[in-house]
Amino acid sequence: MKIFHDSAPCLLHLLLLAELFVLSSSRPAHSLSLCSFFGSMIHQVDKLINSSKKLHGLMDGELTNFEGVENQLDGLRHIEHTVEHFRALEVNESLSQLLVYTQSFRLHIDWLKTARENVSLSSRPAEGVSTHLLHLSNIIKASLQQISEEVPTSPSPSPSASLPVVSSAFEALQFSVEISEKLQVFGRWSKRVLRLLQTQSRCPRR
Repeated sequence: MKIFHDSAPCLLHLLLLAELFVLSSSRPAHSLSLCSFFGSMIHQVDKLINSSKKLHGLMDGELTNFEGVENQLDGLRHIEHTVEHFRALEVNESLSQLLVYTQSFRLHIDWLKTARENVSLSSRPAEGVSTHLLHLSNIIKASLQQISEEVPTSPSPSPSASLPVVSSAFEALQFSVEISEKLQVFGRWSKRVLRLLQTQSRCPRR
């Protein structure tokens, strides 16, 4: 009995070492690093969603004036919401796609900022959104470099999808409402994608 009692601490240490080995072998180093990136991205997306709601600076009653107005910004890509799309998510492709969307929105936000200034509207809300998009873009780029994936180049408007000329405050508000709504859709999509990637990478729950 004395021999068994003395060996108990040794057996406990061996069991702990075995558990640590299993955990480390089932979670590659790059996956653990990505988990940190995913958390930072989700935090930034939350900020983006909140700031995008203030992009137009209108009250709920004022927004009714823009209901049913046709969207005109064809350069903002359509975001896939199908079940098949979410089932087929892969880390490298999803992060690359997320970066392309983020850069496209930043291009449009910077255009909107200038357009609002030209018609004497405040550009501060657009500046805040642009900052969050820049931070999100930088985090995604760092995560792609972490997994040795090529970073997509920043998009530029093509002649066929050039950004329209804004000649009045009403038009600037109209585009502000359109981008605000699309940014919120983008934010919700991004959070869902990132949550799924966290699950795939077996990130620890917080």
